[in-house]
Amino acid sequence: MVNPAFAARRALPSVDRLLNSPGCVALIELYGRLLTTALIREFLQRYRDQPLTENADQPFDEAAFFHQCAQALATRTAPSLKPVFNLSGTVLHTNLGRALMPNSVAQAVMTAMTRPVNLEFDLDGGARGERDSHVEKWITQLAGGDGAVVVNNNAAAVYLALNSLGAKKEVLVSRGELIEIGGSFRIPDIMKRAGVKLVEVGTTNRTHLKDFAEAITPRTAAIMKVHTSNYIVQGFTSSVPEAELAQLAHENGFVFIIDLGSGTLVNLEDFGLPHEPSPKEALELGADLVTFSGDKLLGGPQSGLMVGTQAFINKIRKNPMKRALRVDKMTLAALDALLRLYTNPDKLREEVTTIKLLTRPYQDIKLQAERLCPIVQSIIGNTALAEVVDTGSQIGSGSLPIDSLPSAGIAIRSHGKTKTSFADKVSRAFRRLPVPVIGRIKDGAFILDLRCLDHETQWVEQLQQLALYAK
Repeated sequence: MVNPAFAARRALPSVDRLLNSPGCVALIELYGRLLTTALIREFLQRYRDQPLTENADQPFDEAAFFHQCAQALATRTAPSLKPVFNLSGTVLHTNLGRALMPNSVAQAVMTAMTRPVNLEFDLDGGARGERDSHVEKWITQLAGGDGAVVVNNNAAAVYLALNSLGAKKEVLVSRGELIEIGGSFRIPDIMKRAGVKLVEVGTTNRTHLKDFAEAITPRTAAIMKVHTSNYIVQGFTSSVPEAELAQLAHENGFVFIIDLGSGTLVNLEDFGLPHEPSPKEALELGADLVTFSGDKLLGGPQSGLMVGTQAFINKIRKNPMKRALRVDKMTLAALDALLRLYTNPDKLREEVTTIKLLTRPYQDIKLQAERLCPIVQSIIGNTALAEVVDTGSQIGSGSLPIDSLPSAGIAIRSHGKTKTSFADKVSRAFRRLPVPVIGRIKDGAFILDLRCLDHETQWVEQLQQLALYAK
């Protein structure tokens, strides 16, 4: 007697028959024949690989099979990069893409993406042009210097500057400035890859001008000062002022480089924010070359900017590695549009998203939290307690690490004793929403810092689906 399960296995339809069935037409139309065929083969093989048990003798359900295929295809073809709500309390969150672009910047990128542009074409002369020229005039106007170069991030800017100006020679750096930035990228490692020899000067907490002077040799090519933007050393400390380092470098005939890390083109104190050194200040203090990021405090796309003396800029531009590290037309379009916004400082708070978020008034955030907290409570029901709390937002991406911006949010915690496991569960539930919500866990509670909450209506509407996961 034939085993019923074995008979059911032999009765499975072929791939060709399924592909030609009416239920498959819509899948092929949506996802293409290649993906659909591969998935049908995979799912049929799963049927064949099932153990020959008493439950395996059920007849093949073609409708259910195509429903499973449709769900799997939708999941597998969904974009990996998707929007999220950043309620972590970190405005420039590296893992969430850092700065948000203003609409005018996004539109400029869209135009560059969908139309031919004069990326490296001189419209006046009708010959090949220099791609950095589209933003160089704005960078030098806003930051100072004779010329500018743009590469794909600030680590690349530091690398290219050192490789161009100090290859096979020595570069002096204070021990207290040998920082590690995100992703375990370390200044000593970048310097080694750039082909320069790092000479550590002074001690971790105290470095003096005489330490630099005593470290100079005939092989010295530069002094580099690294802004410790992602940490601070306090207490018994000493560092050498930039102007004194510049004078020492120039007296000995070599270059003085300042790596600002985050970088900003305006005085942040004018916006009620803590002071952060700007490229213009660094150049005025005697730097020959300044490197900084375009996607942090500047509020632009991922990029690394260099400004400084024309002779050094020209040397950097001629380095063959410049081509490997250059940015594309989308980045230049975004930078061009953003930098033009900076020419009107009076409107920066309204038009540059990063500055808008960093300067959002505490009272506005608090009122939003008070308005939304009852809605959250109604969604989670008796499973937990939602309450309005004061929080402190971080600027993020290594910028002003010890400074906190007064903010407000919603804390969700279990009734009674604090339970971190419950906060983990709630955090997962918010991350599983159609537009994932990223908060943070503190003292056993899940905290939603509302400083960066945009699209409030969409955020509220999708909360109705939270109960599916939070129970």
